[in-house]
Amino acid sequence: MLFQRALLAFLALPGVVAILLPPFIGDIDPNGWQGTSLGALVLIIGFVLLIWCVRDFYVAGKGTLAPWDPPEHLVILGLYKYTRNPMYVAVLIMLAGWALLYGSVFLSIYAVAFAFIFHQRVVRNEEPWLSKTFGADWEEYSESVPRWVIR
Repeated sequence: MLFQRALLAFLALPGVVAILLPPFIGDIDPNGWQGTSLGALVLIIGFVLLIWCVRDFYVAGKGTLAPWDPPEHLVILGLYKYTRNPMYVAVLIMLAGWALLYGSVFLSIYAVAFAFIFHQRVVRNEEPWLSKTFGADWEEYSESVPRWVIR
């Protein structure tokens, strides 16, 4: 049952934002520049990082990436040792890859907009919930691992 919930959350959230919508946005952008195949490499790197994070949520956290079905345990291993939000970073890397691949101004704006949305979500919702749910463990973790920039 957890696997189906994790798969549904993946398809509904990063699947739509970082896999389904970007090609449509790139195709309708009349302001694009010459794209680069380097974008495909960036996109693949972001996808691999995203899958790694989803796996850690599933295996170590015993939950999904969805706000309606969060992990039962604080996930602080894997990429979470280097940044508190590697899943969002992975999605942003994917969006940058799409923007490069299509040479799209619209996709660049889309990526920046999601960076802002992710930051607001983390600061206003996720971090207060994590503090309330995991207490001292979250406080210790948040003091030693940066929110966004990888150390």
